[in-house]
Amino acid sequence: MSADAPITQDVLTIPRKDAATDGRVNLVGLTRDGLREALVAIGTPEKQARMRVNQIWQWVYHWGVRDFEAMTNLAKAYRATLAENFRIELPEVVSRQVSDDGTRKYLVRIAGGHEVETVYIPEEDRGTLCISSQVGCTLTCSFCHTGTQKLVRNLTAGEIVGQIMLARDDLGEWPEPGVGSGEAGPRLLSNIVLMGMGEPLYNFEAVRDAMKIAMDGEGIALSRRRITLSTSGVVPEIARTAEEIGCMLAVSFHATTDEVRNKLVPINKRWPIAELLEALKAYPKLSNSERITFEYVMLKGVNDSDEDARRLVQLIKGIPAKINLIPFNEWPGAPYERSDWPRIKAFADIIYKAGYASPIRTPRGEDIMAACGQLKSATERARKSRKEIEAETGL
Repeated sequence: MSADAPITQDVLTIPRKDAATDGRVNLVGLTRDGLREALVAIGTPEKQARMRVNQIWQWVYHWGVRDFEAMTNLAKAYRATLAENFRIELPEVVSRQVSDDGTRKYLVRIAGGHEVETVYIPEEDRGTLCISSQVGCTLTCSFCHTGTQKLVRNLTAGEIVGQIMLARDDLGEWPEPGVGSGEAGPRLLSNIVLMGMGEPLYNFEAVRDAMKIAMDGEGIALSRRRITLSTSGVVPEIARTAEEIGCMLAVSFHATTDEVRNKLVPINKRWPIAELLEALKAYPKLSNSERITFEYVMLKGVNDSDEDARRLVQLIKGIPAKINLIPFNEWPGAPYERSDWPRIKAFADIIYKAGYASPIRTPRGEDIMAACGQLKSATERARKSRKEIEAETGL
């Protein structure tokens, strides 16, 4: 397949109206333009629609209100009309697990009964939410547990931003009256990473719309610099991400030769390392981002040699970057082992001496299978035997 061939996937996207059993449209996930059109469609005068959008937007995304009756700056009759035509509904939290280190993992059910996982990682000075963009994944990265689950469908914008909202529910961080939004507001959830289930750039429009909602200053109000999108290397969408989202970018790199990366990250066969690096060189300038994060999982005897470290430094030369070294998080049937700690430290030292930040990510939530590369729908995990998992990973 040529590099400029259209990007297609056999996925199912649930139409918004079909998702509601009573026919009402869910407002969660609508852009401002989409919300205005929806309000006009139920009879809101064009001249009033923009003001109504602002009012409803703040109630939903700043205050976290789900009941139209609570929107007290709207006329009572108009509130009733809204309730007749719309709903404000988030994905369902099926289960919530809390790790010994405080990490929270939510099993979330979306339309159609499908499930995804969302992880909240508390830190001393911030809290990061790892959200999913697809049910399953098509990329079959051989070190990733999610990659053993077949792609079911893309998430809608509402299902993506809904993960942020349900986490804020659980954390109790919707502001009280009189408390500002943005940096002035509560920030137990201060950062978003699109590093959960799925490849975000294979669901671009929904991810873009959800992140625009998250960044809107009159709602959730997260700065674009507090949002990081991680891609395995969908090259044609990288420039578009810079132009239409403008968030920080991370790339699942994991290897320094095409031979090894083809096995670890099979998308490399379509867009090899040289093409990927060319696209990444332009990203910080196009998006006004400071630097790109290269994610590099440490696999014993596979990609962790001194030679790999030196090649990595040469490959990223000229790209403002930092390298996140990720000790491999094991899962049942995994075909790899975590690199030994002295080997990880030696690898990090070579990168650091070359002038790049090379933090070693502390594994979080391993006891509840919430660490990087371990996410998978619990129902999918339960219905597969170890032998089936091994067969899927090529062991």
